[in-house]
Amino acid sequence: MENSAIRAQLFFSLIILCLPLESEQGPHEKRLLNKLLNDYNVLERPVANESEPLLLSFGLTLQQIIDVDEKNQQIISNIWLKLEWVDVNLRWNASEFGGIQDLRIPPHKIWKPDVLMYNSADEKIDSTFPTNVVVRNNGSCTYIPPGIFKSTCKIDITWFPFDDQKCEMKFGSWTYDGFQLDLRLASEDGGDLSTYITNGEWILIGLPGVRNEIFYACCPEPYVDITFTIHIRRRTLYYGFNLIIPCVLISSMTLLGFTLPPDSGEKLTLGVTILLSLTVFLLQLAETMPPTSDAVSIIGTYFACIMIMVAFSVVMTVVVLNYHHRNSDTHEMPEYVSIATFLKYIISGKHIIQNVKYHHYH
Repeated sequence: MENSAIRAQLFFSLIILCLPLESEQGPHEKRLLNKLLNDYNVLERPVANESEPLLLSFGLTLQQIIDVDEKNQQIISNIWLKLEWVDVNLRWNASEFGGIQDLRIPPHKIWKPDVLMYNSADEKIDSTFPTNVVVRNNGSCTYIPPGIFKSTCKIDITWFPFDDQKCEMKFGSWTYDGFQLDLRLASEDGGDLSTYITNGEWILIGLPGVRNEIFYACCPEPYVDITFTIHIRRRTLYYGFNLIIPCVLISSMTLLGFTLPPDSGEKLTLGVTILLSLTVFLLQLAETMPPTSDAVSIIGTYFACIMIMVAFSVVMTVVVLNYHHRNSDTHEMPEYVSIATFLKYIISGKHIIQNVKYHHYH
């Protein structure tokens, strides 16, 4: 019995020793959060001097260009925003709270700048996911929300499919002016492209950024925005193999129609078939182009010119076949043809007489 009791005591002692000790970080972090957030007002702009603007560093990381919708003139991209500012109400001495250097706080519990995309085409306007804000003991706050952004983009189709497009994304505060919230570019190089995933249809040329100050006639204060420009170039291999080369080959077959004899029934059929084929290609091209009258693409102009020439070729083929199959039983010779034929014999007769006289005297 004594051995059993000793074994039981040893067993429970081992269990107690194996249990994890309570972390010293836990009570310190709880106490720190209570201290910071108990009297915190999320509506208060966190500045030491209310007459000075709050500096906000703004940047973004472009992960992927998901789609460029030429017809609706929109671009969809996967982007991570990066906002950094200093909150004077979220400072603490790390030595008083177990050496805690930073905290993760949900964005709805602290003040957060209301930066939105001005030219958003999304019905939700703000399409970011509210991740935690990383707060450090010196008051600096870092907020990196990811999101799928749908923005408007003016598509210039003049040089399609050998075109470059520049799509702007304009970010700024929705309610604060430049005297209250001053936006600054996080990097003079523009957006971060270190983790960019290449697109199969577009080549990314660059992502420059610029800070703008706009003054309106109604108000003396400036309104600041950060504008990033997605500069992309279309890859032409797909359109070359599926649109341009087939069109050139089909249109060149029009020349074969002139080599067919008039008695062949396929002479007119070939021209009409080529015309219908070009119409199908033109409809396929129109489906990808925006319904705008601002510009006409060079490939659209090429298709239109080719279709006009093929249509003219078909008309001429009909005229040739019409005259070829005429005879005296079905049609009378027009008067102008009779005159032309008569003049031919007169001219040829004079030429014969002149030749005879020439040989007679020489």
